[in-house]
Amino acid sequence: MVKKIFLLVTALVAFASVFTFAGEASAAGANVKVGLITLHGETSTYDLNFINATKAACEKAGIEYVIKTDIPEGDICYETAADLAKQGCNIVFADSFDHEKYLMRAAKEFPNVQFCHATGTLAHTEGLANYHNAFAAIYEGRYLSGIAAGLKLNELIKNGKLNEQQAKLGYIGAFPYAEVISGYTAFFLGARSVCPSATMDVVFTNSWYDYDLESNAAKKLIKHGCAVISQHADSMGAPSVYEAEGVFNVFYNGTLLESCPNTFLISSKINWVPYFTYIINCVKSGEQIATDWTGNLATGSVELTKANKKAAAHGTDKAVAKAKKAIEAGKLQVFDTKNFTVNGKSLTSYMADVDSDPNFTGDKEVISGGYFHESEYRSAPYFDLKIDGINVIE
Repeated sequence: MVKKIFLLVTALVAFASVFTFAGEASAAGANVKVGLITLHGETSTYDLNFINATKAACEKAGIEYVIKTDIPEGDICYETAADLAKQGCNIVFADSFDHEKYLMRAAKEFPNVQFCHATGTLAHTEGLANYHNAFAAIYEGRYLSGIAAGLKLNELIKNGKLNEQQAKLGYIGAFPYAEVISGYTAFFLGARSVCPSATMDVVFTNSWYDYDLESNAAKKLIKHGCAVISQHADSMGAPSVYEAEGVFNVFYNGTLLESCPNTFLISSKINWVPYFTYIINCVKSGEQIATDWTGNLATGSVELTKANKKAAAHGTDKAVAKAKKAIEAGKLQVFDTKNFTVNGKSLTSYMADVDSDPNFTGDKEVISGGYFHESEYRSAPYFDLKIDGINVIE
């Protein structure tokens, strides 16, 4: 019945689809209602991840939720957030970076509603009691998936398909933002930890979701000799190329077992259920939601699929599990400065732009104890170093 209602509304509303679920609310949670705003719909792997998490957390809590999809980063986001607040949502969450200023506008207008936002940067400087940023240390998952990619390069070298100098990775990035740079650098460092000769080419699409641009980026990376390709972009455009071309791939926010059974290696994602559960419980109990919240492997907020045994190198799951355990124990730092250089030099200091001014001026020392402290001073990534071994191509 719920599915039928959703399909009906989707058909009637061209611009933004709306999905509402009224759970069998317990007495404790009867006054909690969640509104979700997504940039795209369910065809976007990124947005689908939030949609699924919202449904899972709310249905487990027995509370009502409303999902509004295809909401652009403009005044319509404010209008949607305000409408959700007027509908009785006392938690409103938006999932795209440039939703932030519009969501904050709504937060100022509705002080009794909690507004939460993924990948935003302003909660810790704006000081609004009802506005919060959240993200997860997905760089941990990217690093682990990089290990799978590096092991595959080693296998290809061992089998005579490549030599060490041809051990090249590819990466499709949406925008040259810190969030994307942090992810692809972690992926590269994971690969380098097992395949020291690895290099990587990166192509930016300058779009979070564009099937054709992502497909063309994959083709360009293949022409550049990339043997394993990953991505931080949200369509299935790139995966549509891999199986036909016989190119191994590492995915994000899903699995390619069905569409790329012979080339898919592994995938990482942020699991948003722990965060949605946390904010629901905070509202139920009257507890203040953290200004910045960062989940990680240990909180169950960063997840990996099992390696695809048909394509991944032998021993991948074991190697990934060993590194995962070391990260969770604090014995392995993803951005250990011993493992990368910038312009041929190791770094002992770096001032990052944590407070997000328009000129990206560094304001916080983020290297200490021998590593770059990513996502510790705010939830959104701020690692924007251009390290050696990674080449951005036009």
